[in-house]
Amino acid sequence: MEETTKLAPNNTADALALNVPIVSDTDQSILNLGPTHPATHGIFQNILTMEGEKIMDSEQTVGYIHRAFEKIAERRPFYQITTLTDRMNYCSSPINNFGWHMTVEKLLQITVPKRAEYIRVIMMELARIADHLVCNSILGVDTGAYSAFLYVFQEREKIYEIYEEMCGARLTTNMGRIGGMERDLSPTAFKKIKDLIYNTLPKVMKEFETLFDRNRIFRDRTVNVGPITGKRAMEYGFTGPNLRAAGIDYDMRVIEPYSSYEDFDFEVPVGHNGDTFDRYMVRNAEIWESMKIIRQAMENLPEGPYYANEDHYYLPPKKDVYNNMEALIYHFKIVMGEIDAPVGEVYHAVEGGNGELGFYLISDGGRAPFRLHFRRPSFIYYQAFGEMIKGLTISDAVPILSSLNVIAGELDA
Repeated sequence: MEETTKLAPNNTADALALNVPIVSDTDQSILNLGPTHPATHGIFQNILTMEGEKIMDSEQTVGYIHRAFEKIAERRPFYQITTLTDRMNYCSSPINNFGWHMTVEKLLQITVPKRAEYIRVIMMELARIADHLVCNSILGVDTGAYSAFLYVFQEREKIYEIYEEMCGARLTTNMGRIGGMERDLSPTAFKKIKDLIYNTLPKVMKEFETLFDRNRIFRDRTVNVGPITGKRAMEYGFTGPNLRAAGIDYDMRVIEPYSSYEDFDFEVPVGHNGDTFDRYMVRNAEIWESMKIIRQAMENLPEGPYYANEDHYYLPPKKDVYNNMEALIYHFKIVMGEIDAPVGEVYHAVEGGNGELGFYLISDGGRAPFRLHFRRPSFIYYQAFGEMIKGLTISDAVPILSSLNVIAGELDA
């Protein structure tokens, strides 16, 4: 009679593949948190080694939503790449779009009119507000508080109505152009923004903070939960709110200003402990600062054109395309990618909702990028998640993950 030998797996991944338990001296088990689980907020997996309720080890897995954007971009004209970028962090699409446009403008050495830069700032700060509202309100849901989520999502809806007025889209926007904006800020959009920033959002934010800031249950679930030091956060490559919550004052809008951010007066909120509560507080404070920036941009909006006079790269207005042969020719050449870009290598980064969103572009003089790499903040700080939850419980892991604001589209582009 043959004797069957069952080999012990070397790690949790092997155990899952072989469908056998981990051989251990202690009573341990494996738990899949994701890839399809409400708490993961996207399609990614955490393979947890548990000892009772305690997390002993964690292995992060990405690749479930991989869409090969960087490789697709090598076969697309520069304009057609815009629709790839807004599908990364879809909670703040305009920032992605404008970041890409600024990268191409740097390569092409296009100077964008001041009015277009101010309108971009308004839209990017609205996107930042929407992004932070999603993160903090969902953090409330993950800690058992649902009402505040309903309050702030009404304000997020108003931001989406502004997007809709600007470009006809809500989630995956395309309101910008290489060289400026697709259209000027309309009176309707101006009125909607003014009503949001001056009237409704400040009131809702005060209610939101009243519900959470001193709430005993919320503080018990977030204070000193999942802390990370500034030094360790920098070693991982953290940027954005998660780095600032750990006490590091680093913001791309200040370090390397773009789109006229140097014209605006605003503070960069910085935390102390780098825990879940600090990440929540930093994002809330940034919402107030974004409102301050938008007010300044609205009150000091420059006169002039909203796009650069660059016939070879800026899409002509539709009325000209329908009535002017030269405009029709430029429209066709730009959309179909018939215009070669200069040879060059550029990197441009913007302060995305989750941190430094960078675009590394290499052009060999063709009609599409020779190479394009996206620096996605979520991909970088998700690597620290296993370390941050080690020794804690599942009930701690969920709000920690939520406070990091890992967006699957940005994590795994």
